[in-house]
Formats: sequence, structure tokens, C-alpha cells
Amino acid sequence: MFVAAVSCLVACGGGGKGGMNFGDNEYPIATVGTSTAEMLTTYPATIKGMQDVEIRPKVAGFLTRVNVHEGQSVAAGQTLFVIDNETYQAAVRQAQAAVNQCKATIATTEAAMATAKLQYDNSQQLHANGVIGDFELQAAKNSYNSAQAQVNQAKAALGQAEAGLASARETLSFCYVKSPASGVVGSLPYKVGALVSSQSTPALTTVSNISAMEVYFSMTEKDILQMTKNAGGLNAAVSAYPSLRLKLADGSIYPHEGKVVKVSGVIDPASGTVSMIARFPNPERLLKSGGSGSVVVQRDNNSAIVIPQSCVMSVQDKKFVYVMGADKKVKYTEITVDPQNDGNNYIVTSGLKLGDKYVTNGLSKLSDGMEIVPITPEQYQKKIDESSKLGTDGSAKGFVDAMTGKK
Repeated sequence: MFVAAVSCLVACGGGGKGGMNFGDNEYPIATVGTSTAEMLTTYPATIKGMQDVEIRPKVAGFLTRVNVHEGQSVAAGQTLFVIDNETYQAAVRQAQAAVNQCKATIATTEAAMATAKLQYDNSQQLHANGVIGDFELQAAKNSYNSAQAQVNQAKAALGQAEAGLASARETLSFCYVKSPASGVVGSLPYKVGALVSSQSTPALTTVSNISAMEVYFSMTEKDILQMTKNAGGLNAAVSAYPSLRLKLADGSIYPHEGKVVKVSGVIDPASGTVSMIARFPNPERLLKSGGSGSVVVQRDNNSAIVIPQSCVMSVQDKKFVYVMGADKKVKYTEITVDPQNDGNNYIVTSGLKLGDKYVTNGLSKLSDGMEIVPITPEQYQKKIDESSKLGTDGSAKGFVDAMTGKK
């Protein structure tokens, strides 16, 4: 008799939450509505300067000067390193001497050509007066033509010599390693006296333009296709893409927003993702090339279906709710939710629609097709509060004591 009485007390006194069981299969029901939801999506990201230029020498030699230090801001054309240039200066002097020699040769041959022309002109007059014959005239003409050829040959040699001089000067200029762009100097692995060449690894340094930073992250092929279809084209999708926030390595949020500027036209076959490039301003020089973080994409959904996570059952990687039909029978219904959530609620992307009624508590006692008596969540909470009050004022204990004969 005692067991039956206690069972009656439990059956009549509670249900659902805390092991209570309301009478007549009463379960709280909520109606699906819409609300504004802030959806956040994060992607691992790599930070790079807008222009990261590896500085390598074009000639081999020993470093004689290092004109910069790590982290220094430099301008385009500024000399960063100087390589021993004695050999290259000697080559320039030799090439200059060759040019001078060619110019002297030209002067000599031009003088000889002028003399030959005078002789040829004079021979023409003499031939016309019958003083000399054809042989003498032809000999004078041949001498003049030969002098012209020597002048042309000397000028061609001068052109070659001047090209050699320009090449020697350019090679000498390579000894002064200059920055091709404005930016910030990276690490300096080589010191004065080190032997360097174009094949040296690592490079002399890296100059990074960090006035603005490019942040690389990847999206799945599926997301890119959906985004492109919704916007009516890739360019339109990039233009319509929302502003981005950047979560830094220390967990803080970077104070400036970024914007997607480029999308790779190739899908990585290994990962099935597409590279996205966003640009962030960097006025405080807080971001460094080579850094890492997470891109945060915020989307506001004004018609989102949001339900508490406590109303959802998870089975492996699937989500389910109990939806009540017009016949007051519940149906075990699968739903899909946005992977991003706040830890308390889910944003339902499919499986529920406006006006659907779903059970909010007591899910473990339900089964598919079970008929229930719907009550409001407020009524459910009132019953919970009354049951708690019953346990607090000792009424349940008095009932048990009476049943057991205790004083």
C-alpha cells in the first residue's frame, strides 16, 4: 500500500522537468515565430602585407654595408645593402677606356675619310679635263669608299663599347641593393662580411608594405556557389559581401573593419576550398605580415527561426524536435541548424516553418505519434513552481509520514 501511495504522489505531483510527470499527458507547446538573429561565422586567416618583396642581390660578393635595421620604414629606391664593388668598378673603367678608344679611332678615320674625299673630288675634275685616266679616278674612289667603311666600322665598335659600358655600370649599380617598394624591413639574416648572391637562402630581407594588410581565408566550394548564385555573379557577390572583423591571435578584435577585394578563380583540389582575400587598413601598424587570426563574418537575419537548445534532441550529428500536429499528436521531426550559435539557442535553417508548434519540455517521455494535451510554457512553469512549493512546505513529507504511521 505504501508503494502505491508514493507512486500516486509522484504521478500526480510532477512531470517533465526534474522528473515530474503532469497528469493527462500535459506538455508545454511553443509556436514558431521569427526574430532578428546575429549570425557569426569565423574562418582561420593568414595576414600578409599588400606587397611582400624578397630582397635578393643580382651580383655575388661580400656585404660591405647594411644600411637599415629590422622594423625600419624605407622608401622605394632607398639603398638597403652595399656589396663589395671593386671588381665591378674596374670593369666600368675598362669599358670606359674602350669607349674612349673607339671615339679616338672614329676621329682618326673621319679625318682620313675627309682627305680621301678631297682626293676623289680632285680626281674627278682631273679626269673630266683629261689629265688622268679611268684607273686613277677609280683608285681615288676606292680609297674614299674604304675610308667611309673604316668610319662606319669605328662607329659600330663605339656602339658596342658604349653598350659594354652601360652593362658594366648597371652591374656596378647592382652592388647597391635598393628597395623596390616602400614598406617595413623584415629580418636581417646576413651581417657585414657575409658572402651573398642571387641564390642565397634566405633572402637578404623582406620589405612589406603594411599600410594596409591582405588577410587570406578559405570558403568551401558549396558556399562560394551559393553566394554567387544568390548575388547573380561572382563580382556582384564580392561587392555585396558584408564587412569583416578580424580576431587577433590574443583573442581581441581588431578595431578596423575589412572588405573582401579578391576571390581566387581556382578551387584547391586538395581541400575543396576557394581562397578569399580581404583588405584591412593598418594605420597603427598593429598587424604584421605573416601573422594569423580569424576572420569574423557577421550577418543579421531579420526573419530567423530561433529556438532554445533545450527543445532540441541530438542524435549523432542530427537534430530533432517534437512538432505537434492538428490532431495533437507529436511527430519526431529532423531539423537543420546553423553551425554558429550562442550556446543557448539554435538558428533553424530547415525543418520548421512559421506557425509550427513544438514541445519545449519533457522530451524524454515523448514518442513519435503520441497524443498530448498542450499547455502553454507559462502554465508549465506554474505547475513547476507549485510542485516546488509543495516540497518546500513539507506537505509531501507529511503525506508520506501519515502513510507510514510516523508521528
